[in-house]
Amino acid sequence: MNEAAQTNESITTLPSLSHVGPNFIWGVSTASFQIEGAANEDGRGQSIWDTYCRTGQVANNDTGDVACDHYHRYKEDVALMKALGLQAYRFSIAWPRVLPHGTGAVNEAGLAFYDRLIDELIAAGIEPWICLYHWDLPQALEDRGGWLNRDIVGWFADYARLIGHRYGHRVKHFATFNEPGIFSLFARSFGARDRTADDKLHRWIHHVNLAHGAAVDALRETVKDAKIGLVSNYQPIYPSSDKPEDVAEAALIGDYWNRAFTDPQYLGEYPALIRDAIAPHVRPGDMQAIFRPLDWIGVNHYSPVYINADPNAIVGLGWGPKPESLPRTPIDWTIEPDAFRDTLIEVSRRYGKPVYVTENGFGSTLEKLDANGQVIDPGRIAFLRDYISALDAALAAGADVRGYFVWSLLDNFEWESGYGVRFGLVYMDYPTLRRIPKASFAWYADVIRHARCVTTA
Repeated sequence: MNEAAQTNESITTLPSLSHVGPNFIWGVSTASFQIEGAANEDGRGQSIWDTYCRTGQVANNDTGDVACDHYHRYKEDVALMKALGLQAYRFSIAWPRVLPHGTGAVNEAGLAFYDRLIDELIAAGIEPWICLYHWDLPQALEDRGGWLNRDIVGWFADYARLIGHRYGHRVKHFATFNEPGIFSLFARSFGARDRTADDKLHRWIHHVNLAHGAAVDALRETVKDAKIGLVSNYQPIYPSSDKPEDVAEAALIGDYWNRAFTDPQYLGEYPALIRDAIAPHVRPGDMQAIFRPLDWIGVNHYSPVYINADPNAIVGLGWGPKPESLPRTPIDWTIEPDAFRDTLIEVSRRYGKPVYVTENGFGSTLEKLDANGQVIDPGRIAFLRDYISALDAALAAGADVRGYFVWSLLDNFEWESGYGVRFGLVYMDYPTLRRIPKASFAWYADVIRHARCVTTA
């Protein structure tokens, strides 16, 4: 089958939607550093990612200085969201844009940008969902110890209170953090192959959890009827062999990757395999301060992780080979929709909260404009179709899943991969900053229309 025929078949083949209810939320997600640009405008402070981009360790020496220029082109991007038929848009606030030094003086120009964005979303009939932290810590706070300094709990609470006061009359859905399991395990403050950093990781984890609890309290104080949750990167951690050390390491990393934040925040205690390691950093009253009432849980899921035991790596985390029989995305992530189904069932049962899929998507290094100026992406369409069908199967099994947000609206800055990896429903022509909807954009819009027809019939 040629690519055009495959695409036509994919576009006309929609996912199973038989268990999606009438109040199910369809959305997309983005993150501030990955799309906003305007890194040196209107009083924005520097973030740790601005600093990291200058170390030469990002592909092609890419930076977030311009990114997708969403800061200036947000109206065009909201118009794209409206064309998709979205009900919600999850985005993050850039902490250094609104508090250039992380604490102290407020940057009114930065706050005003998010006012304009929120107003534009509401006018388009799209509900704004705010994530307080998507990895862009103010560099000024990193210079004061960052997440290794327990004082950051108060700094983050003050930041959350500012955001709640400013936007809480228009925004009700808030996430405290995006993927703390990722930005802790792979932080820039300690080396991936430095076992002496294990204890730093444990201190880091506990401070992030305390900051979460303090931010929840700050949002409850400032936002009437707030709906608050955490966005967690949650997926199966599989051993790459049946060696006892690999099996044991996979179980351990499952607690670090998936449960080091969700368990204390939703269940009130650290998971068993890492509890003793974190205990030296826990003071009286800490667990109660972390375990605050929450309304929902966000799940970011792309692919299972295959690991082996590496005694020289932080907490023994080594990368193992993936089964050769499994299909892969162009960035070598395995495609396993059944694992997505099982994860949604597990999270729903374990934590007993409404689940929103806050990220799911397909990354590619191969996409480009064709002779007709279009981007035909059948791989992404097939991936989304199969994963949304898996979500429907999770609903059939009793999982309480209430929404699905694609990562991402736009191709964007993909961290250490720079602009070489594309996840967007919309192709970014970076030299011109033109937005060009891909075939998957039209397909996702059709999914949303079909879902609404099915659930309202």
